[in-house]
Amino acid sequence: MRPLVPPYIETLKPYVPGKPIEETEREYGLKGVIKLASNENPLGPSPRAIEAMQEAARKVHLYPDASSHTLVRRLATHLGVKPEEVVLGSGSNELIELLIRTFTTPDEEVLLSGGSFPAYRISTQAHGRPFAEVPMREGRRYDLEAMARAINPRTRLIFVANPDNPTGTTFGRAEWEAFLAKVPEHVLVVHDEAYFEFVDWPEYFSAVEYFREHPNVVALRTFSKIYGLAGIRLGYGVMDAKLAGYLQRTRMPFNLTIPAQMAGLAALDDVEHVRRTRELNGEGLSFYETELPKLGARLTKSRANFVLADFGRPAVALYESLLRKGVIVRPVAGNGYPTSLRISVGTREENARCVAALREVLAS
Repeated sequence: MRPLVPPYIETLKPYVPGKPIEETEREYGLKGVIKLASNENPLGPSPRAIEAMQEAARKVHLYPDASSHTLVRRLATHLGVKPEEVVLGSGSNELIELLIRTFTTPDEEVLLSGGSFPAYRISTQAHGRPFAEVPMREGRRYDLEAMARAINPRTRLIFVANPDNPTGTTFGRAEWEAFLAKVPEHVLVVHDEAYFEFVDWPEYFSAVEYFREHPNVVALRTFSKIYGLAGIRLGYGVMDAKLAGYLQRTRMPFNLTIPAQMAGLAALDDVEHVRRTRELNGEGLSFYETELPKLGARLTKSRANFVLADFGRPAVALYESLLRKGVIVRPVAGNGYPTSLRISVGTREENARCVAALREVLAS
């Protein structure tokens, strides 16, 4: 008799999300727990987005616009592209799934960077696609030269995260262009720029600048981070119109709710909320970069809204000790970093509380 599931599902290790505040409070008998585990916006959603979602609640007895017509056009204007070059998803994670499902077969291979965002590997394996992982270079940075060398006749799709999650490290325009020059035209390159809006670095770029010259390039972005809309699941991809047309065939109908569409429209218009978020994030990164090394941590150079801190001791035990103090961070042993914690930037008060809790735990 055939096994219940194929081997690639039997061996699949699912994505482990950040521990919820409510669960931590219930489990440890605490109040006032803070969560710095999932790279969420500490300011919350845009006030305009909240108003838009409240209005949208009056319409949820109706099916949403299956084409997300208004939001697609608003995004296209915002980005300076054509509407037919934009595809919306229930978070950028849905687009990762769609890209694998639409453009690869079980006989083709997906190329990844070891230690990067685990959703790429999980989604690839869940679809029964083989994959290869290239180790990161020194400083926990993408090794694009090695990835280019790893391309073989079976390679069909490449995922790169820039800035990376969980390391926060970034590669610049020169590295990217040298890499693209070595990628065959039939191999799709997905540039996941979920943290694009946080980057303050002259050498950084967006793949939106490249997909016309390189039709095999796809840019992915999300409303979960800078816009504070992680809970409504809204992301988008920008790509050649022909590629976008195939994704429109394979995505589920009504994949975006009415509240998601309306919140996205409102959030795009709230430039002040984005400015405040970016400013707070810059302060938080500077604070961590100053204070965490005093506790013995080694940090990667992050240009996102979190830091990866290596404390040189088992991170899971450290994480559990912090839970007892009402601070949720993220151990990333599953990414190959057994002594590191990923710590999101919170409010000034949350960042200070996290450092104080770490100081107490490390001294005990």
